[in-house]
Amino acid sequence: MSEGTMQRRAQREQPERAKRLTRVLVCATAVPVLLAAAGCSSDSGSGEGGGGGKGASAPASASPSASPSPTVRAAAYQKLPEPCTVLSEKTLDDLAPKAKTGKEGSSDDVSTRGSCSWSSLDNNGVKGSQFRWLNVSLLRFDSNATRGPGDKLAQDYYDKQVRDAQSAEGAKNTASEPVTGTGDEATAVRYDLKKEEGAFKQQTVVARVENVVVTVDYNGAGLAGDKTPDADDLMKDAQKAAKEAVASVTEANGTGAGSSPSASKSPSASASESASKASSKG
Repeated sequence: MSEGTMQRRAQREQPERAKRLTRVLVCATAVPVLLAAAGCSSDSGSGEGGGGGKGASAPASASPSASPSPTVRAAAYQKLPEPCTVLSEKTLDDLAPKAKTGKEGSSDDVSTRGSCSWSSLDNNGVKGSQFRWLNVSLLRFDSNATRGPGDKLAQDYYDKQVRDAQSAEGAKNTASEPVTGTGDEATAVRYDLKKEEGAFKQQTVVARVENVVVTVDYNGAGLAGDKTPDADDLMKDAQKAAKEAVASVTEANGTGAGSSPSASKSPSASASESASKASSKG
């Protein structure tokens, strides 16, 4: 073949080789892109189909259930008797014989607090006079999820009332003793109190029945030269009044006098009952 013929053939083949080279470069560049696209599509498919591939997203964990709100057992007593009716006429005749009627104290909520007082002056002229003052106060506590059950709140107040009576200002010869047969717990505190009118013998009986605290204050004095009353006799009368007042509270709430209602439940019993109800509903 002649040299001129070879040159013309080479000139014709150069454009063809250039075109083939361009196609190879384009394919070489496109293959990774396609492979990458294919790989992304495969991962995405595995996640959506729930396959076990690394690209599959883990199932969302169940959200924790909300913790139950704290509960507290309901208070046993829901009301109070009228304070001026908690004592019998006979008891009032013995403790405050000259008192015509009781004076009811003011209260912003008669279902939670109340009081009544009786004042008696037996005036014997030049022979002197016998003075008696009697007061009954009632305080009921409701159960509260934050503060606690009503009977526990009442017990705290009961303890405070006893301490206050034992540390009364100006008191002399203070003495305390437990009282049985009066509510769930009761304490009697006595002391002497000197006033301008005479020497007073003070008796205070604090009693708690369930979520109610009953406080009886009873004092007596011999005025204008009359003799000072016997402290033991006054204490017996004060304890009698406290027992009657506690009985009136239990009766007002439909339970037997002097006893705590059996309907009061312990926290564990209440929890068992709630679980039984939930099971039956299920």
